[in-house]
Parts: sequence; structure tokens; C-alpha cells
Amino acid sequence: MTMDTVETLKNLLVQTGAAWVLWLLMLLSAVSLALAVERFLYFRARSDDLRGLAAMLDAHLRAGSRQEAISALGALRSAGAAVALAGLRLADRGPAAAEKAMASAMAIERKSLEARLVFLGTLGNNAPFIGLFGTVIGVILAFEELGKAQTAAGTATQAASQAVMGAIAEALVATAAGIAVALPAVALYNWFQRRIAVILLDAEALSSLVLAYLSDTTARVEAPVSPMPRSAAAGGQ
Repeated sequence: MTMDTVETLKNLLVQTGAAWVLWLLMLLSAVSLALAVERFLYFRARSDDLRGLAAMLDAHLRAGSRQEAISALGALRSAGAAVALAGLRLADRGPAAAEKAMASAMAIERKSLEARLVFLGTLGNNAPFIGLFGTVIGVILAFEELGKAQTAAGTATQAASQAVMGAIAEALVATAAGIAVALPAVALYNWFQRRIAVILLDAEALSSLVLAYLSDTTARVEAPVSPMPRSAAAGGQ
């Protein structure tokens, strides 16, 4: 990198300043807040009372009312209901087909739940570096002002030194802002990941309940007829 390139980059940073970094962090913070609200509402719609849902499903399946269970699950929006519904719709094809259908529905639900959360994770990891970049720009500006003061007066005056220290202090605000944006983003990302795990565990519990009934039904239908004892057969002859 030649000195001309370094000088060009320095002049570009001096002209643009560090204010745009703070505006960028504010914009990213607003986007993360809006995303968190949207995800919170979506998660609330995709979750349900596991005990109540399992009791309802158990009652229908115990009574052999598979179609009623499908109708009841179809009216719900929770991820667990969607997974159990996928299995019941293919119940006629056997437990293996139902299990694969529920695994597919589980993958679809996971993808929907994790949508856009990568933004929160990325912001939490990189917001401090964005703030640090603003601080570096501020320090460059401070030394640029110090150099101008030395050129003009031959030595840095007390006022110039105070101005430089003030510029450095203001530059550190960018780092503080980056950390302030990162902390809520990381906390929200971890909380949403925990909610995803809970919702999918609920769905897995319901899928296990569906498979339990399907396996029991298949076992009773396919149970072989016990062969007649040889002694009874000989007596009949």
C-alpha cells in the first residue's frame, strides 16, 4: 500500500467523519427491535398449551376418532399441532410414513422459527466492531486536528490539546453505542433460540404420542393368529 493510498483513505475518513457510524448503529438497533417484536408475536402464535393439546389429542385417538383429531388440529396454529397433523394425515400408510411426515413437518417448523434470527446473531457479534470502527475514525480526526494545531502554532496549545481530548472522548461514544446495540441483540437471540428448543420439544412430544397410537393399532391389526396346538388337532381327527 503506497503513501498516496494511505493519504487518500485518511482524507476519505476525515471528510466522512464518524457520525454516520452512530446513525448506522441506531438504524440497526431499530431494525433489531422491530424484528424482535415480529418474532415474539410469531412465536406466541406457534406455541400452545402442551398439556391441553396432548390431552385433547389423546382423547380423540383413544376413542378412535382420527378424523375428529385431524379437524381439531387443523384449527390450531401451533407448531406441535402442525407436526401431529402431518402424521395423522398419513396414518393410513403406516407408522413409518407418519413418522417421516412428522419429521418433515418438524424441519419446516424449525426453518420458519429460525427465519431472520441470523440478523440478531450477526448484529450481536459485529455491532461492537462497528462501534470500534467509529472510534478509530474519531481518533484519526483528533490527531488530524492536533497536526493542524502544531503546524499553525509550532506547538500544540492547551486549547488544542483540550480539543483533541474532547474529540477522543466523543470517539469512544461509538464503541459504547456498539456495545449497547450488541447486548440486547445477543440476549434476544439466545432467548429466541431457547424458545425454539421448547416449541420443538413440545412438537416432538406430540409426535411420539401419535406414533404410540399408530404403532399400537398396527400391532393389533397385524397380530398373527395363534396356531392350533397339535394335541387339539389330533383329537379333532
